[in-house]
Amino acid sequence: MRIFLIGFMGSGKTHWGKQVAHRMQLPFFDLDEVIIAELGKTIPEIFAENGEEYFRMAEKDILEELVEKNSSLILSCGGGTPCFFNNIEFMKKYGIVVWLNTHVEVLLQRLLKEKMQRPLLKDIRDEDLKNYIVRKLNERRMYYEQADVVIDKEDAFTMNDFIQTVLHA
Repeated sequence: MRIFLIGFMGSGKTHWGKQVAHRMQLPFFDLDEVIIAELGKTIPEIFAENGEEYFRMAEKDILEELVEKNSSLILSCGGGTPCFFNNIEFMKKYGIVVWLNTHVEVLLQRLLKEKMQRPLLKDIRDEDLKNYIVRKLNERRMYYEQADVVIDKEDAFTMNDFIQTVLHA
């Protein structure tokens, strides 16, 4: 079984991915971390030195490579992963795509705390962050909405709820 977690940065993809992988005894991968390891550069360095197109091609290739090498996995995808090439269709073909549809206010609170650890956000003023989140979510929504499963009630959600929702997709 392959489960692909998609959603905006700060939505909890890595948090849930690690827990679900542990509970289901499946390998866990964070796509951004695999890209960093394979290319030997941080994502901001890749963008600065090679451009977004290069990054998106590498992201696509590494996504496909992970699927080819792993018949089962939990993969936390980057926020933009489903939005380029045919990545969303590819993921749907080879597994279950789960959109963590976290509320904007929750994202804002999380990302305000994590801004300095997120290079793409560090230059955005705190008072402009909500507008940035809303704008990016609107750009990506049509891709996120193609997920097989949408989880948007994070507050009262347990690990068992998460697993049952995904397994019954």
